[in-house]
Amino acid sequence: MHVFYRPEQVADTQSISRSAIKPKLVVEDWQAQGFALTIHGFEPVRRDDFKLVHSDDFVDGVFNGTRFNGFNNADPAVAHSLPYTTGSMVAAARFAIEHKTIACSPTSGFHHAGPRAALGFCTFNGLMVTAMLLKQWGLAQRVAILDCDAHYGNGTDEIIEALGIDWIVHRTQGEHFYDRATTLGGAYEQWLDAAIGDCAQADVVLYQAGADPHLNDPYGGMLSTEQLRARDENVFSRLSHLPIAWNLAGGYQTVPGATEAQRLEPVLALHRTTAMCAARHQRA
Repeated sequence: MHVFYRPEQVADTQSISRSAIKPKLVVEDWQAQGFALTIHGFEPVRRDDFKLVHSDDFVDGVFNGTRFNGFNNADPAVAHSLPYTTGSMVAAARFAIEHKTIACSPTSGFHHAGPRAALGFCTFNGLMVTAMLLKQWGLAQRVAILDCDAHYGNGTDEIIEALGIDWIVHRTQGEHFYDRATTLGGAYEQWLDAAIGDCAQADVVLYQAGADPHLNDPYGGMLSTEQLRARDENVFSRLSHLPIAWNLAGGYQTVPGATEAQRLEPVLALHRTTAMCAARHQRA
């Protein structure tokens, strides 16, 4: 499995969301599980790359410490990590396209970030930066963003609207489902089936494989473990003819434990399942 990871992606900021430290925990977990990983280095994105989708004053403010990040603070460690978290997504997508395969960016915290503000643990919208750079480089003319985080990717939609973009297919689960009842009777599976079909004609798919829709997640509470496994299998099998770059998105379950990894084990287990599904359908 191709994984784009550098330690600079990690920032241990104080928050109920552990997304800033999750890249390290996930990669260490996959290594401990004996997964066959090829870990790739990559270059961080530039400040100007963020300005492709965000206002200059917002981007500069985050890096200068005068604007809050997605964790509602101005922690310089978070600011330092941001070019690497988005850089990981960009590099994974570029690799997936150039090698016609599946690649992973073990990152979270993109889809709530809008043109001028951070929100919901998301500072910059790495999905949209990735799409813009792929288009700019001539690597993709049509990009699909399949967002299966529990929550609506409002920031992604806001940027698409603000820039008048018509070449991105954006399907976001959180726009349609908000609790267990809304997913019943096959409603979720029907939505996913249609969303995958809508993504199938793109040149590349950016897939947010959120763990937070799980029934036991305090900010999700929608889908069973088996439904999440079936979701991932459906996405990777039906879109395997396309390059896919996937990331972790949300996940907030915790259990008692002595270490960060032990406390986050329910989330790590769900990301483990996604990784195994991806590996089964990887072509190179």
